[in-house]
Amino acid sequence: MTDKDKTNKPQQGLTMNLNRRSLLQLSAATAALGLTGLPLRAQGIEELVIAYNVNLPSWDPTVGPSAVNPTIQGIYQSVFDQFILQQPDLKPAPGLLTEWGWNEDRTKVIMKVREGVTWHDGSPFTAEDVAWSLARAADPATGNPINFVWSTLANFAVEGNTVTADVKQFDPTIFKWMYFLTGYVLPKAYFEKVGPEGFEAAPIGTGPYMVEKFERNAFVRLKANPNYWGGKPEFETVTLKFVTDAAARVAEVESGSSHVTLEVPYEEYDRLKATLSGTATPVSDIGMIFLNDIDVMLDPNVRKAAALAIDKQAIIDRLLSGYGVAIDTLETPDYEAYDPSIKVGYDPEQAKALLAASGFGPDNPVKFKIQTTKGFKPKDYEMVQAIVGLWRKVGIEAEIEVYEIAKHYELRAADQLAPAAFYNWGNSVADPTTSTGFAMFGPSPHSVWDSADLVEKIAPLWGEADEAKRIQGWKDVSRYIAENAYVIPLLQYVQPVLAAPGVVVTPHRSGALLPHLMKRA
Repeated sequence: MTDKDKTNKPQQGLTMNLNRRSLLQLSAATAALGLTGLPLRAQGIEELVIAYNVNLPSWDPTVGPSAVNPTIQGIYQSVFDQFILQQPDLKPAPGLLTEWGWNEDRTKVIMKVREGVTWHDGSPFTAEDVAWSLARAADPATGNPINFVWSTLANFAVEGNTVTADVKQFDPTIFKWMYFLTGYVLPKAYFEKVGPEGFEAAPIGTGPYMVEKFERNAFVRLKANPNYWGGKPEFETVTLKFVTDAAARVAEVESGSSHVTLEVPYEEYDRLKATLSGTATPVSDIGMIFLNDIDVMLDPNVRKAAALAIDKQAIIDRLLSGYGVAIDTLETPDYEAYDPSIKVGYDPEQAKALLAASGFGPDNPVKFKIQTTKGFKPKDYEMVQAIVGLWRKVGIEAEIEVYEIAKHYELRAADQLAPAAFYNWGNSVADPTTSTGFAMFGPSPHSVWDSADLVEKIAPLWGEADEAKRIQGWKDVSRYIAENAYVIPLLQYVQPVLAAPGVVVTPHRSGALLPHLMKRA
């Protein structure tokens, strides 16, 4: 849904209210950069400033919780290249790999490596870097959170600009991961010379921008890579200011302190798009509520009631100004395994009946905690507040706990999330393994639902070579999940981006905000 597609949307005339926290954060970020205001017209911009909605915890895009944070990928992709390039429409294209595929019996993968590319320090990029990066990702000792995918390949060999590997276990999505989370190529010789700490202090890649200065929790300043194989970016200098408060990001672009921002409240987007440049594009991110198989969530009546009590469309219309697409599985209409026949309706009376069968009701509510971020995505906290209000009407009393997104990753990796946890799941390759699969398969480090019945249904699909059978299998799994309310899908996001007049932002369906795709009008 774009702006032109929206009809009968409530008119918004709201002005922004900055709280003390927002003002302090805005002042701190601006002071750190030594900025007091910037020209809005693109022709006058020598340093493009972007108010980013998340901090960068680590520079290694292949290890730790930040490596699987979809929101950070735009920063990583500015400095590092992935094995395969992903275009704004999510389709793959030649990148550092120019060709890729299996041999006839799918016992080997064969990859051709681009020649003539250099690292940011001027050293040549080679096929050895590709083989080493893949081998490192496959080594469990390195801490790659997607190791169980990369470890399906082994015995990497290099001959000229060709890399081959043995297939230990067939994974039909292996090449999709080469343009998804942790699918980055790092410099073998440089990394082995400086080590992980040295790389963190002075990261280099082959990407469109080079790191000039990094102030943790404040900003990163990037310089255009003049030798980038894809062409030098238009803006010579780009500064990403870490502004995690949504109201502060609005103030950044409205005041001219930043030229571009994303994930602002939709009513503010509607208010400002008349004077600033705006895009609102459906992206591959979805809003969902993880349910952990602990405490009251072991009661299917409680889970089903929690799902049936949520009026998703009303939340989209009232809180998100109509920007969003209600979903009932972890597959959006853009995903390969989307099945529109799977429905979980809004039925508060049925929710009450289910709770009553387990001895709960408005006068004797079932109680649990729900965790959420606040300002990480537009209206994330407000959506959870609305959901808690709807739950209260049917006999569910939920306590809200607010945390930073980094804490969510830490708790999820340790399987210590609360009984309910709001989250935005990114699946820019649109494959069911990277949405329903990793979110719901118990052995996955990204899942908190561990029931044996679901593990048994999902396990055979990982290596299914028959594509039609594989996709139908995932549709069947999605139906089973919906029938048992093992997770609560909410909506597909529409990403709002605001830019100064004259700055042209090319939206990426993955949700990554990529400065090298930004141009002057």
